[in-house]
Amino acid sequence: MAVNLISAAQQLLTPEVIAQIASFLGMDRSAAQKAATAAIPTILASLSDLVGTPAGANQLSKLLSQQQGSNPMDMLRDAGAPDLVQTGSSMLSGLLGGRTTDTMAQAIGKFAGTGDGGGKSLLAMVGPLVLGMLSKQQRDAGMDANGLASLLRSQKDQIMAAIPSGLSDQLGAAGLIDKARSGMATAAATGSRIAGATGASQAAMVAGRTQWPYWLAALVIIAGLSIYALQRPTEQTVAQNTNVTRPSAGTVGMAPADLTVDGVNLANQVNSSLGTLKAQLPTITDQASAQAALPKINDAISQLDGITARAAKLSPEGRRALAKLIVAAAPAINEMCDKISATPAGTIAKPVIDNLRAKLDELAKV
Repeated sequence: MAVNLISAAQQLLTPEVIAQIASFLGMDRSAAQKAATAAIPTILASLSDLVGTPAGANQLSKLLSQQQGSNPMDMLRDAGAPDLVQTGSSMLSGLLGGRTTDTMAQAIGKFAGTGDGGGKSLLAMVGPLVLGMLSKQQRDAGMDANGLASLLRSQKDQIMAAIPSGLSDQLGAAGLIDKARSGMATAAATGSRIAGATGASQAAMVAGRTQWPYWLAALVIIAGLSIYALQRPTEQTVAQNTNVTRPSAGTVGMAPADLTVDGVNLANQVNSSLGTLKAQLPTITDQASAQAALPKINDAISQLDGITARAAKLSPEGRRALAKLIVAAAPAINEMCDKISATPAGTIAKPVIDNLRAKLDELAKV
């Protein structure tokens, strides 16, 4: 019997994990428990949507196979929350795309009352726990990409029903989930619980059965009228439909472009480089701090060079997706560079900053 993915992931939210999440986000433990528990089905829902295409299923399966042997629980315990946040942010952005991940984080932050930054950190901390659980399931069951996709899709209704209504509203308002599907899943879960209750109202149910043919007849008539109205071949309707393109309603997010080249996920590489830059640039305030940070910044620039070389092998869609990651991050990086230029370290850091800006500009045009 297949494992319940929601339950398996929630078992990882031990008191120790909740305490670290609460401490890192500056919130009480009960609020951290509520927010982390809500983040689990949100992430699983996004992954169940991702595996709807063969490319998405292969991307997730490959990432999970690469993570086998690395335990996010150990990382949280040994390295602490900041390292787990950086790892989780890179993983989720690489799988789902930066825009989808940011929008999910905003919804979770609003639901949890932590703001956008807190929502992003929370999502990034819970993400590796969920992916670690899936990695274990894949390994223990010997599943390939198709088996993993089948497992996630088979539990989609359960996953959607597990998203709290408050968060579901936020995700629906952001266009990240199909609220009608979520409502159907919730109703199905509620119906299952009611079906298991005692038969205290059986007499009323029997009386109701005698009237169902009338309701059924009314529904048939309404359905017929609706079909007739929808199928009227008016030229105006056809003209309108051919001019309007609507995005399909998915669960959470959509499968991103495949950004893997030579076995390297360039989205992960970009996020890793940007993470290093965002961590090191603000530390430069004088000559000593510049000398300490510049080697790491140069390493990040070298990584960007490798990304630029591989980007030529991407599809046009992949190159556009990669460029969007750079364009989204460039304003913050440039602002950090401007602040360095105004400090005593500006002179010594200038060659590196100029090189960095040139690399970002080049990647933004791939």
